[in-house]
Amino acid sequence: MTDAFDVAGAFTPAENISTATSHDAASVVAEVNADIDTPEVPNGFVTLGLASELVHAVKDLGYTQPTSVQAKTIPLALPGDADGQKAGKFIDLMVSSQTGSGKTAAFLLPVLHTLLKQQAQAEADERAAFEREVAEATARGEAPPKRPKRKDPTNPRNFKAPAPGALIVCPTRELAQQVANDAIDLVRHCRGLRIANIVGGMPYQLQIAKLQNANLVVATPGRLLDLQRSMQIKLDQVQFLVVDEADRMLDLGFSDDLAEINQLTIARKQTMMFSATFAPRIQQLAARVMREPQRITIDSPQEKHANIKQVLFWADNAHHKRKLLDHWLRDTTINQAIVFASTQIECDGLANDLQQDGFDAVALHGALSQGLRNRRLMALRNGQVQILVATDVAARGIDVPTITHVFNFGLPMKAEDYTHRIGRTGRAGRDGLAVTFAEIRDRRRIFDIEAYSRQHFKSETIPGLEPQQRFPESRPGTGASFGGRGNHGADRAPRDRNFGGGGRPGFGGNRGGNAGFADRNAAGPRIVGGGFGGDRDNGPRGGGHRDGGDNGGFSYARKGGFNDRFAGRADAAPRGGDFAARKPAFAKPSGVKPGNAGKVFVPRDTKKRVARTFD
Repeated sequence: MTDAFDVAGAFTPAENISTATSHDAASVVAEVNADIDTPEVPNGFVTLGLASELVHAVKDLGYTQPTSVQAKTIPLALPGDADGQKAGKFIDLMVSSQTGSGKTAAFLLPVLHTLLKQQAQAEADERAAFEREVAEATARGEAPPKRPKRKDPTNPRNFKAPAPGALIVCPTRELAQQVANDAIDLVRHCRGLRIANIVGGMPYQLQIAKLQNANLVVATPGRLLDLQRSMQIKLDQVQFLVVDEADRMLDLGFSDDLAEINQLTIARKQTMMFSATFAPRIQQLAARVMREPQRITIDSPQEKHANIKQVLFWADNAHHKRKLLDHWLRDTTINQAIVFASTQIECDGLANDLQQDGFDAVALHGALSQGLRNRRLMALRNGQVQILVATDVAARGIDVPTITHVFNFGLPMKAEDYTHRIGRTGRAGRDGLAVTFAEIRDRRRIFDIEAYSRQHFKSETIPGLEPQQRFPESRPGTGASFGGRGNHGADRAPRDRNFGGGGRPGFGGNRGGNAGFADRNAAGPRIVGGGFGGDRDNGPRGGGHRDGGDNGGFSYARKGGFNDRFAGRADAAPRGGDFAARKPAFAKPSGVKPGNAGKVFVPRDTKKRVARTFD
C-alpha cells in the first residue's frame, strides 16, 4: 500500500504539470488571438508629419499619442502645413493652455523638426557641391580635392561665435534647465543637432564651450544678453524665437530685455509665445513683436482642473496653520510634495522646522546659489527628498511625476501664480491634490484667486483642529455670507447719491434723519451751547435731538467747547475754575530782534583770527 501511494504520489505532479501546461498554452493562444484581432492604434506623432528620429525619441519616453495642445499647435508651427498657408511660410502663434498639458513638447518638436530638415538639406547641398568639384577636377585630369578637416572648437585660434538657428527664452533658471533637458531627450537619435543651456549662476567659460556649434539655445534673458554683448554669441541668424511663460517674463521685469532680444532677432521667421495665462499686457507685447499671431486656447485658467482636487483650510494664526500642515504631511498617501511659501525667510524657517520634526525637507528659493539649487532639484527628481519647501521660483518648470501633493502654506502675490503652483501636481493626466492654508488676513487673496479662476473654494476642517474664528465663505456682495452675517447690501434700501443721504446720517448730522451733505445748512445755523464735555440733552438718544438747534442743522460758526480755553475769547471762560488763567503760549523772549529767533551764532575763534591784508 505504501508503494502504491508512493507511485501515485510520484505521478500526481506530472499530471498537474501537464494540466497547467495545457491551461497556459490556451491562455497564450487566447492572448495572441486577441492581439491579432485588436488593431494597433497608429502613433499620433507620425500622423503629425514629424521626423522619424523625433517620433522614435518620443516613443522611447513612453508617449505615442499627442495631447490636445500638441495636436493643434504642431501642424500650425510646421512650415506650409496649415490650411491656406503658403509652402515654406511660418506663422506666429500665441498658445495658452493649462500647466502639465505638454506645452514644452508642443514648441520643441516643430522647431527641432525644422532644424533637422534644414540640416539634412544643408548636408545634401554640401555633398552635391563636393561631388561636382570632384567631377570637374576629374574632367580636367587633376587630382580630386580633399574634404576640409574639422577644426577643433576648443582651440582659441579656431574660435567662432556661435550663431544658433533657434532660441528659447525662459524666465527662471529651473524652467530653462527643464526645457533644455527635454530637448536633449528628444534629439537622442538625431545626429549633429546640438542643444545648449545658458543660465545665470554658472561659470562663463563652461557655457561658452557648450555654445560651440549649438543649433538650439535655451536661455534666461540676463545671461544671454551678457554673452551677446561680449560677442560670445550671435543672434542675427536666429530663425525661431520661443518665449515660454511670457507673463512671468513681464512680472520679473524682463520687458526691456525682451525688447532688446526682439531687435537682435528681427530677421527671424517665426515667433511663438506659450503660457498658461495670457493677460492683456501679454497681448500688447505680442502685438509689438509678432506678425499677425494666431491665438490657440486649449484650456483657459478659468476651467477647473479635473484631475486636481483643491481644498481650503482656514487657520486662526500661524501656529494653527503650522499644525494643519504637520497633520497633512503625516499622510501616508504622500509620495512627494511641494510646500510653497511667500518669502525666502519663511521658506528657510519652515524647511528647518520640518527637518527638526523628522521630515525629509529642503528649501529652494532665489537666494541660493545655482549649484545648490541644481543639486536639490536633482535630489527631488531622484526621490532622495520627499518635501520641497519653495517660493514661486519653483512654481514653473518643475516636472516631477511623483509629486502628489501641493501645499500653499503662503499664498501667492498674484492670483495667476496659483494656477502655476497647483500645476506642479497632476502632471500628464495624473491625479493630484492641492491644499491651501489661509488666515483671516489672507481673505482678499482668496477672493482674488476665486475671481480669477471662477471657482469657489469649499473650506474644510480637521476634527480637533477646527478654527475658533468665523471665516468668510466667499467675497462680500456675491450673495454668500461673510462670517455668518448675511449678504452685504443685499437687503438694504436704496439711497440717494448725496453723501450720507438716503436714510443714513450726514457727516455730523442727525443719525436718524434724512439730511445729506448738501442740505445740512437748510435749517439755519446750528447753535450749540457745549462741545466736548459740554451740556447735552440727557434724554433718550432714540429721539436724536440735542439742545440748541434743529437736528439736521449745521453751521461753520465757532462752537464752544474744550478748546475754547486756548482761543483767547472773553466769553469762553473755564468751567467752574477747573483750569487756571490763560497764559501766553509759546511767547518769544523779550528784547530779541526778529529774524534770528534767538542768539546770533558767533564762532569761538573770532577774536583769534587775524585779518589778512593783501599789499
